[in-house]
Amino acid sequence: MNIIQSIESHTCYHCGENCDKDALNTDGKHFCCEGCKTVYSILNDHNLCNYYKLDANPGQTIRTTGVERKRFEYLTDEDVRKKLIDFKHGNTVSVTFFIPGIHCTSCVWLLENLQKIEEGVLRGTVNFLKRTLNIVYDASVTDLRSIVELLTTIGYEPNLKLEQLGEKKISGMQRSLWLKLGVAGFCFGNIMLFSFPEYLRMDQSGSSEMFRYFFSGLNIALSLPVLLYSSVDYLKSAWAALSQKGINLDVPISIGIVALFGRSLYEILSGTGAGYLDSFTGFIFFLLIGKMVQKKTFDRLSFDRDYKSYLPISVIRVSDFGTERSIPVNKLNIGDQIIIRNQELVPSDSVLQSEEAQVDYSFITGESDPVNIIKGDQIFAGAKIIGGHAHMLVARKVEHSYLTQLWENEAFKDTSMENRVTSFADRISPHFTITVLSIALLALIVWWQIEPTRAFTIFTAVLIIACPCALALSTPFTLGATVNILSLNGLYLKSTDVVEELSKANAFVFDKTGTLTESEKNSVHYVGEPLSETELKLVASVSRKSIHPLSKNIFKSLAVSDLLNAEDYYEIPGKGAFAKFENTSICLGSRTFILEQTDIDDKDIPGLRKPGSVVHIAIGGEYRGFFELENKVRDGLTELLNSIDEGHEAYLLSGDNEQDAGKLSKLFPNWKVMLFNQSPLQKLNFIEDLKKEGKHVVMIGDGLNDAGALQASNFGIAISDDMSAFSPACDAIAESNSLNKLNSLVDFSRASFRIIISSFVISLIYNLTGLGFALTGHLSPLVAAILMPLSSVSIMAFTNITTRLKAKNMGLRIWA
Repeated sequence: MNIIQSIESHTCYHCGENCDKDALNTDGKHFCCEGCKTVYSILNDHNLCNYYKLDANPGQTIRTTGVERKRFEYLTDEDVRKKLIDFKHGNTVSVTFFIPGIHCTSCVWLLENLQKIEEGVLRGTVNFLKRTLNIVYDASVTDLRSIVELLTTIGYEPNLKLEQLGEKKISGMQRSLWLKLGVAGFCFGNIMLFSFPEYLRMDQSGSSEMFRYFFSGLNIALSLPVLLYSSVDYLKSAWAALSQKGINLDVPISIGIVALFGRSLYEILSGTGAGYLDSFTGFIFFLLIGKMVQKKTFDRLSFDRDYKSYLPISVIRVSDFGTERSIPVNKLNIGDQIIIRNQELVPSDSVLQSEEAQVDYSFITGESDPVNIIKGDQIFAGAKIIGGHAHMLVARKVEHSYLTQLWENEAFKDTSMENRVTSFADRISPHFTITVLSIALLALIVWWQIEPTRAFTIFTAVLIIACPCALALSTPFTLGATVNILSLNGLYLKSTDVVEELSKANAFVFDKTGTLTESEKNSVHYVGEPLSETELKLVASVSRKSIHPLSKNIFKSLAVSDLLNAEDYYEIPGKGAFAKFENTSICLGSRTFILEQTDIDDKDIPGLRKPGSVVHIAIGGEYRGFFELENKVRDGLTELLNSIDEGHEAYLLSGDNEQDAGKLSKLFPNWKVMLFNQSPLQKLNFIEDLKKEGKHVVMIGDGLNDAGALQASNFGIAISDDMSAFSPACDAIAESNSLNKLNSLVDFSRASFRIIISSFVISLIYNLTGLGFALTGHLSPLVAAILMPLSSVSIMAFTNITTRLKAKNMGLRIWA
């Protein structure tokens, strides 16, 4: 039976959480805690209560009445400030924060009116989709620390991570690409205009002849920046490939570039023709459009981060004199004494100085059960402290901790990772290049026998018209549309290159905790004698004090806010909690703990062997029942596993124990292998073994413990309930509610490659048509000017339209 019963309650005016009839009251409004009441008072004092009119209960619960002054002390460090701010001129400073708590119009309105609360704030600008806040402030009036403390006080604490203290990587690639595209577009348009008389074969005698030379000179001048600037990346790539005794798609493209420009320059200077500079600049222009589409497609998310993205930006260090000071994590040294608070991550390998502490290693190992650590034991970086704060002694610097070893594995060092995907276009490039050169040489030999004066002209004409412009565009445009459709359906890819890896998948490896199951959403059920309202409050009061995650889940399920004060309370970590109240006592914990703390007979407590976890209850020395807590299986998992057809294999790897093995076997009986208690290294080695067997592995996981396996797999997918939250190094992030469509998304990625092959066929038809003109000596500037842009535009349209139609037929979303 379910124990949740009706208790008279009100809704917190600020955050919307339930609060009982005796809740805090101000101006006739109820608040669940002092924190929410404080935020309301701040907004009310500054006439900002419109915040509550835009959305009902828009705030977030603030379970503290203020900000610990020492917590953000590190923001007074000049080096830290310099690395966090975006811009500074005089006293005007701009800084951007990532704020996960932004979720509605009220949030946007309040954050863009911060200047009404903090005098030194000049303006605030929110990017709702990215959940970022840009603040411009006057450093002579306020400072960075004050602003962060204000944001934290009103419930919008910025997410500050260690990675922000690293050197900022400012890339000029995007700007450079735009400039190259602009130069090519400008020159292309003007050369087309200057070449118009040639298309119409207008009178070329007298003054017209002078204008022809003049415009030809302008065309050469305009084409030089395109050759030397806009096309230089293709020429460099081709030279690099040839230097390594290889051929990529940029080799035939560069041959076409050189042939187009060289032939045009020869014709203009010798007076034998008008050249093909319009086709040359148009060719480069369309190639750069394809590159821009490709870059824009996968520049939306940042994937490849490292351990610094997990760690907090600061920690409390205790000096030899006992004074506490907040310092940046990267300034920790061996031997420093530090304090880690509840729910904070340990930034470096340390030795516990407190008598004992409960830590959660699920971040590293995947094991969801907490571990009890006693004084003198080592705590590894990445552990999360549960319950009260813990004193520690730093044993290793952050960069030398166990946490960093995952990134020191060869899977992360392998520079071939970036080059592991050789696109289909690059694979056919050697054959294409050899074929074109063979046809060109054959044409040269044949025409040398027929009409030697035209032999070289025909030779260059073949190289020009066979240049694979459409071939180069088909892949980025198809994959660009594919990545866009995949993202609309909840799968966000790192780049277009990885689509090919996804399309080859034949083995799916799943992590359990956080991937197949959601430990944060345990289902809680009570079995036993009905509990009265007072007894419910007793259970809630004890579970609220407990540091154990199971107790926290029980407390959340009860929805009781009118808690009772215990006269005596103690807890044995990992076993249970005992509390005495005015008229009774309550014991909450394992079966063994209940037997040790009470006189209840062994036979009165059921010996249960159930999947999930069980928490027993004894009130007043009498056994009352137990709570069942089961990890919730993610929605859509059944559909996904059942959709894995023949030819695909499913594997389960988990750092957790085997308590859910039976449930998962029942859910999907066709697991190829199910392995539990796996360390991160074991997971990585298992993936490597599968690859050695010829499997093309897709790894689906989450958390740091899966990072090595995700990186080692052919295609790594990190499951996330929050797209803006960090995900380990992987090829894609998947929304948790998109799991049931994963097999369809794999099929769609395969279909996208069939579309690429179709576009290659269309491109080949254009090339064959052009070769017909070239081999017979009829390739005029007008024909070249029509065929080359037409092939490019038609390929762009074909790939985009066909990809979306295919996705629609497969039942996938194609528009936002």
